[in-house]
Parts: sequence; structure tokens; C-alpha cells
Amino acid sequence: MTRFPRDRFDDVPEGPRIGAHRGAARRGGGWVVFAWAALATGVLVGVGVLVLNLLNGSVQFPEGGGSTKPSASSTPTPSASTGGSASDAPDDGAAAPTQTPSAPTGAAPADQGATTLVVLNGTSTSGLAANASAKLAGAGWTVTSTGDAGTTGSTQTIVYYQQASQAALAQGIAQSLGVTAVQQSSAFPNADVSVVLGADYTG
Repeated sequence: MTRFPRDRFDDVPEGPRIGAHRGAARRGGGWVVFAWAALATGVLVGVGVLVLNLLNGSVQFPEGGGSTKPSASSTPTPSASTGGSASDAPDDGAAAPTQTPSAPTGAAPADQGATTLVVLNGTSTSGLAANASAKLAGAGWTVTSTGDAGTTGSTQTIVYYQQASQAALAQGIAQSLGVTAVQQSSAFPNADVSVVLGADYTG
């Protein structure tokens, strides 16, 4: 080993050192660096997630790689107006309109067959039975006879029939006279169907 002669640099002077030297290491300095690195990583991750969310609305990533293609944005089609809003609907508490039951269909004159028909005047108006008989004949019914009902106080015109099977005929006769009251009764046994004219019949 080569030895050099001793010089002034080999003698360390007493007192403070002159020149650069390392200072004492700070306590916890490594944690500060780690914290800054973690913060930077979190910011980068957050920015990446935000960018991906924005791109998902218009860009799809197909499985297995390949180029990305923008997806067609679906535009909602406006629904056609039904002519009224929900506020136009009737309230639940509003009374529903009542439906009037339709009158039963009466039989036609061609269905009379051998059924006998008499027209009786139940009022004091003379000639009323003849008038009603002519109206029924003009409609196609066969009137067996006319007469008085034995009373002049009838206020309503009623068509009476003997058997339940004659109800449709009685209804048809009443419709031809423009009245609605029909009733099954044996009060007039001289005919199958008897029309008793009341004060409401005007011909």
C-alpha cells in the first residue's frame, strides 16, 4: 500500500466543521411521501372512473377486444295524445248514469194464429174501441170483436192475456197501440187477449 506524506488535510481543526454535511433525518418523512403518492393515485383513479362513466353513454366496449363503436342513442318517441288528460276522467264519487232496460220484443201479427183478440172501451168516450180496433187491423192484427169493458173509470190502457205463452203477443199488440202495460189475468175469459182502453189512450 502506498503511503503519502502527511499534509494539512490530515489534521482536523478543533471547532465547527466547515463544508457540506447531512443533517439529521426527519422523523416520519417516509410517511409524508407515501401519503402524497397515495393521494395522487386516488386522484388518477377517480379521473379514470369519471371518464369511463362519461364514455359509457356513447361508447361500448365489445367482449374479446376490437374497436369500439358508438352505440345509437335511443330517442324516446312521444306517445300519441288520447284526447284527454287524467284530470278529465270522471270522479269516482260521481253518480253513474242509470241504464233504462229495453222493453221486451213483442210478437208480430203473423204470430197471432188462432189467438182471439177483443178490444174493450173502459172510458166514457164513445167510439174509442172502434178506433183502436181499426188501428190494430191496420197493423195486421185480427180483432175478434169490440165492446164496452163494463166500467168507464179506467185511467190506463192495459193489454190482458190468459196464458204465459201469449205474453209476447200481448206485448206486440200493446206496441201497435202505443202503450206499454201488459198483464196476465183471467178477468176476461171470453178472449185469449183483451185490450181495455183507458183515459190515457188518444188513438
